Amino acid sequence: MLHVTCNMIRYATPMTTPEVSEPRRPAASAPNVLWISTHDINPDLGAYDGVWPGAHYADTPVLDGLAAEGVLYTHAYASAPVCAPSRAAIMTGCHPSAVGTLPMRTKAVPPPEVRLLSEYFRAAGYYVTNNVFADFQVQTPPTAFDKCSTTAHWRDRPDPTMPFFAGFHSSITHESRLYYSPEDFAAETADVAESRRHDPAAAPLPPYYPDTPAYRETWARYGDLVTQMDHWVGGLLDQLDADGLTRDTIVVFWVDHGVGMPRAKRWVNEAGLRVPLIVRWPGVLAPSRRPELVHLLDLAPTILAACGIEVPEHMHGSPLFDARGRHSDPNDAVFGARARIDEQEDDSLTVRDRRYRYIRHAHPDRSGMQHSTYPDRFVTWRELRELAFADADALAKGLPADRLTGPQRAILAPGRPAEELYDHEVDPYELDNLAEDPGHREVLDRLRGRLEDWRRQYADPWPIPEAEMVLEWRPDGVLRPTSAPEVTREAGLLHARCATTGASIGWTTDPPGEVRPPTQVEQVTGAPVDDGRRWQLYTAPVPDPGTPVTFGAWRLGYAPSDEVLLAPTSPTADRTRR
Repeated sequence: MLHVTCNMIRYATPMTTPEVSEPRRPAASAPNVLWISTHDINPDLGAYDGVWPGAHYADTPVLDGLAAEGVLYTHAYASAPVCAPSRAAIMTGCHPSAVGTLPMRTKAVPPPEVRLLSEYFRAAGYYVTNNVFADFQVQTPPTAFDKCSTTAHWRDRPDPTMPFFAGFHSSITHESRLYYSPEDFAAETADVAESRRHDPAAAPLPPYYPDTPAYRETWARYGDLVTQMDHWVGGLLDQLDADGLTRDTIVVFWVDHGVGMPRAKRWVNEAGLRVPLIVRWPGVLAPSRRPELVHLLDLAPTILAACGIEVPEHMHGSPLFDARGRHSDPNDAVFGARARIDEQEDDSLTVRDRRYRYIRHAHPDRSGMQHSTYPDRFVTWRELRELAFADADALAKGLPADRLTGPQRAILAPGRPAEELYDHEVDPYELDNLAEDPGHREVLDRLRGRLEDWRRQYADPWPIPEAEMVLEWRPDGVLRPTSAPEVTREAGLLHARCATTGASIGWTTDPPGEVRPPTQVEQVTGAPVDDGRRWQLYTAPVPDPGTPVTFGAWRLGYAPSDEVLLAPTSPTADRTRR
């Protein structure tokens, strides 16, 4: 059986449970982290005016203020143009094509070194919360967060002096909201005053969209949703300020990928991958605009390094700054990829340097806008298809086919060039494909070589053979088991080990409660199983609590272990099935 991921990750020594005398504790000066994200927007914030076309349309005073106080990265890019693979990259620091997390949605089995970013912070003594979206392409283990719920907050930490890593994830700007009924849309954007609503007539539509009422109204709605999201961010920053934590907290605002409209989300073009990124760290990072190329997967090693936590060798990203606020510029190019998205079977790779974007398609005979049940119901997708049909009907009547321009028609053409090359210095909308231009042959060859080198290291084989990966991950459709932890008592301490390489161990003194059945969204996004217990991450021998204590183990992509229950006075452990 083909071992897809083994050739695609830089292996480091497997992470094992340390046997140390005391748990690690963060330094007294360890900064907090407020991790804020939203869905489906490009750099359509006022702070990006002059950097991103159309950003002048935005009404985003909160994020503009955050950018004025922090670092605004002008050229930040997602690893994939759809949410789950992109979020997996951010939370692992690894290219999705290298660790099995590229197909949209899947339940991957990453190499054993790969952990979720949050566990490194828990191991370092941080209080770690997630409110509430997961969607990391794995079943999220209960060891990943101290709390993962719609109420999770840094204010829940048991000790107010503990540093925290608190994630908040908004769905306000998700593509689905663009197409709500008028009543639902008004409710979703209730904090946007009428005077701040975006005028459809002034919408700065990219030229690859038809200039129709449907597109103008959708773009105006997009602006309103971004403004509503900006208001939500303001609420979080106000809470941070009210708690007196602003100067002690690194605030990171990031987005998973581009806007939820054709030729953006799901496409490896600029509009699919380019996103806003703002970092504020008072007293450490001087306010600035940084033009360097950034992978969003650089965020994992960056925030670890900033907080004084060792960056694992297996991560593919590089820190953008260190604990003293010294900047680095680690990327002379950034890379992106897509594989299956829902029922769309497609494979594309791309590389972007400081001027050019090169794209390679494995299936040039397939449309870039294949049928997809989920977005095909949206008015922007329907409008393009209906205009294309109207052009075909005109041709049948001997009339000009003039409803769509060439760039608009190309979006849903039955095929596309195998290679695309765009010069962003003169063509920010990627309208003029230079792949066949003799004058750009040297650029084409150079970027072909860069992408091929990257592919060999991080995406080999390509296209990603998902069916073979799934068969290897789950032989006969069955999850591999995680071994139950081995727990021993020694001198009043509970020691635990797990034979499964890459497994995390957790322990709890909470009695098991009723398992709440996951919602459909929680099931597909891999939200942690909720049985009412809070699991501590095992990092060192645990003082015997003198009450029943349960241990379990979780390896990403494997079935959870049997639980091990220790009675208060029993020298041996009784195994029970979870």
